[in-house]
Amino acid sequence: MPKVLYVEDDETLGFVTKDNLTQEKFEVDHCVDGYLAKKAFDTHIYDICIIDVMLPKLDGFALAEYIRSKNTQIPIIFVTAKSMQEDKLRGLKIGADDYITKPFSIEELILKINIFLKRKYISHDVPSKEHIGQFVFDLANLTLSFNDQKIKITQREGELLHELVKHKNEVVKRKSLLEKIWGKEDYFLGRSMDVFISRLRKHLSADDSLQIENVHGVGFRLVDTTLS
Repeated sequence: MPKVLYVEDDETLGFVTKDNLTQEKFEVDHCVDGYLAKKAFDTHIYDICIIDVMLPKLDGFALAEYIRSKNTQIPIIFVTAKSMQEDKLRGLKIGADDYITKPFSIEELILKINIFLKRKYISHDVPSKEHIGQFVFDLANLTLSFNDQKIKITQREGELLHELVKHKNEVVKRKSLLEKIWGKEDYFLGRSMDVFISRLRKHLSADDSLQIENVHGVGFRLVDTTLS
């Protein structure tokens, strides 16, 4: 049974959401503030985190940063207010994988959770390791290895890099990447993808033979000069 950390200080919304998720066969720990959620995360193992931005004691941003410092791979979905567009971008830059806007439907939330969990198990079924320049990319374990160093990457980073590697030295359209990985084309998700691209560039910067090029208005190209 997938285990969910759900952090929401509105107790009525929290109760209703937890009840619906429980009926869908999720095991849900509902915390009403960021401090309790931090303690729960340190105590239990979760498959996904759903975090409201506005929380007492420790806000959602600080909580997400803490979770990311401990676990780079667990999916994080931010819950944001409709009017607070900057919260979406800030959350995605911190390391959230997606967001959902209040008021949201339970069906939409369940769909997002299931997409992440499905991708998680698919990625762990991928046995092969791929060589990118001097790196070894292990999608199943979400790692990039270079010499004696091993870098842990997030699920989103792994999925994005996998798509770029499949089309190495070719342009991959932004629209195609957004629809394949995020499920739809969306301004904020597009900005999120740019954040993940920046992170991948940083990870790969140790190898001068690798570069992720931005093809303006079109998409991205992973250039591997060891193949030329």
